[in-house]
Amino acid sequence: MDTGFDLEVCKAAFMEGVEELQIDLQKTDLVLSHMHVDHTGLADFLVERGCQVYIGEKDGILLNNYRTSPGLIMGELNKVLNLGQEMNSTEKAVFDITPKKPLAYTPLNEGDCLETGLYQWEVINIPGHSPGHIGLYERRHKLFLGGDHILNEITPNITFFHYKIDSLGNFIRSLEKIRGYDIEQVFPAHRSLIANHRQRIDELIAHHQERLVEIAEILRDGKKTVGQTASKMQWELRYNSWDDFPLAQKWFASGEAMAHLEHLVHKGDVRRVNHDGEAYYELVN
Repeated sequence: MDTGFDLEVCKAAFMEGVEELQIDLQKTDLVLSHMHVDHTGLADFLVERGCQVYIGEKDGILLNNYRTSPGLIMGELNKVLNLGQEMNSTEKAVFDITPKKPLAYTPLNEGDCLETGLYQWEVINIPGHSPGHIGLYERRHKLFLGGDHILNEITPNITFFHYKIDSLGNFIRSLEKIRGYDIEQVFPAHRSLIANHRQRIDELIAHHQERLVEIAEILRDGKKTVGQTASKMQWELRYNSWDDFPLAQKWFASGEAMAHLEHLVHKGDVRRVNHDGEAYYELVN
């Protein structure tokens, strides 16, 4: 599951593992947990070597749209943050390592099953980190391949995708969904393995609830833009002030802030208002 970036160092590391494990790529299926470039970058490289690719239906569509129209995902957030050409340079850097042609894939949906030897992997829809994120659950062996849904040591980035999509609400519901599964080992895409998935899920949900309280406090003295809100939030980064944040980190932080703000809008606790062509958020009560 998942591939890494489309970079020579990633290809070398991937193929070293393939050779060490004596894997025949022509007899290998590749499942992509979600559309992000650090998970899908080498998919074309592996297709050329005989792999069949699977990805969740929704993220498969988004992935191919992004490959041909990079502004599709970053564009709206870029517009809201008013970062102009500076943000476009960051967007270009990401697009430069993104394959440009559509990926041939087989779409997966909730309840589909992939069989590998003695293992029966059930597809589970877990939107949040991306709109069409999926995981694979092996019921008999109690294993879960979770992509970026549940991570140890760090929290998955939950960002804004569209005003109609409650990214954070979807993420929390997906966490609660996986909490009900009997799992002995989670294999995440980043950091360490997770043995107690329920404990980690509870920690992640608590973290986001704390974030929502923090944002409500920030809005208590009046309406704020996304950027103004993000600049007042606490971030575990080694910079003295918001102004010192690298542009890419500002973008990620602001995307998180906007996902939380929009979640509060969906809940009815916050309203979005336009003032002089700019979006502001204010408490309803």
